[in-house]
Amino acid sequence: MLEVRKQYQYNDKDHSTIVRLTQGKAPQSEHILNELSVGIDFITDFWETTYLQEFIPAGGSKIKFITGQKGSGKTHTLNLLTAKTRKLDYITVAFSAYDIWLHDFREVYLEILRQTDLPKLLEKCSHAIIEAMGFNHQEIPRGLTFVDFLGQQGLADGLTRREIRLQLKQMFLDNPLLDNNFALTCSLLCGGILGHPFLEPQSRQLLLGWLNGDKTIKVSTLRPLGLAPNRITKYNARHMLRSLAEIVRLSGHAGLFVSIDDLEILVDKSSLNSIHYTKMKRDDTYESIRQLIDDIDSFHNIMFVFSFDRLLLDDENKGLKSYQALWMRIQNEIVSSKINRFSDIIDLDAVALQLYTPEMILEMSRKLANVVNAIDVKAMTIDESKALEIITLARMGGISIPRLVNQATLQTLEGVTP
Repeated sequence: MLEVRKQYQYNDKDHSTIVRLTQGKAPQSEHILNELSVGIDFITDFWETTYLQEFIPAGGSKIKFITGQKGSGKTHTLNLLTAKTRKLDYITVAFSAYDIWLHDFREVYLEILRQTDLPKLLEKCSHAIIEAMGFNHQEIPRGLTFVDFLGQQGLADGLTRREIRLQLKQMFLDNPLLDNNFALTCSLLCGGILGHPFLEPQSRQLLLGWLNGDKTIKVSTLRPLGLAPNRITKYNARHMLRSLAEIVRLSGHAGLFVSIDDLEILVDKSSLNSIHYTKMKRDDTYESIRQLIDDIDSFHNIMFVFSFDRLLLDDENKGLKSYQALWMRIQNEIVSSKINRFSDIIDLDAVALQLYTPEMILEMSRKLANVVNAIDVKAMTIDESKALEIITLARMGGISIPRLVNQATLQTLEGVTP
């Protein structure tokens, strides 16, 4: 085996990511993600071209699933896809099922909303309205609303204010993809940014609180603002998400990309988890995903990618196959020895066994050793005989190729099981 001692220059964020690597955790740094990725571009590049660059920006929507054994690169793939979509001007949302309850889609929607920063999106919508009215938003001094700026030039007359209201109506209230309450809320908030119609601070807080599912808000207080007295629930949360995806598009972004990792928590029996699923909550989660799949054609400019350990497939009693209404919608109808990149479920272990050559495994080990050695951790690049042994072990089942490569490369690290 060849010891690699070449040093690279990394920033503090990269160093923390490298430490995560030695603990068997997927990297988050975009630089290191790209540096370590080997072979997975067979999937990620195809999805980038087919979906992220073409289908989703054109108004399409998609749901994909990634599976594999522990250490097969699921989280790495999600992080890499998130980095790619961010470069393509998507709004990206990523979270683990260990942190957010999935049985109530309201919780999923609220987490997506939290990560999208809706006020910032509405500010970009206000810029689009300003441009549509023949002005440059960059010429408006900081601290001034559009109406204040017009007033300084003697242009804030009745006709101009009427045009602002018309633009707001066309963008939000007349948009069939927006829920009525959601549309009116965004119209009022965006109008507040523009300076017309004027929105009082307490009204703004009320609207933002309603959007964020604040249960302390009395729905009767929504009536004076023109909203129907309804709360956001698991029954209307998908419609709210569809509305949010439309706001993402209206703000000028290519689309909304949502990745949800660690779905295997649904069958995890560990008492250490803060979230534990009963049979009822597990079935509610499967039903929620099933409804999302059935509704996905009514969405636009959004892509979901779910990731889970193979345990969720193999467990006949609690896994995906136990809920036929969902399994019938996501199973690969045609089983082939070759990987179908259009499949709803991509098995990373199958991809590795089909594509990874000894040369690619050597490259994977070399890249990992180069990165880890940057923090003075001794790592060894494997040789060809070890690469062939790893392929043989992987074909026997039980351990994925990336995990075997990590174990062999980081073998001098006592207690590390990447």
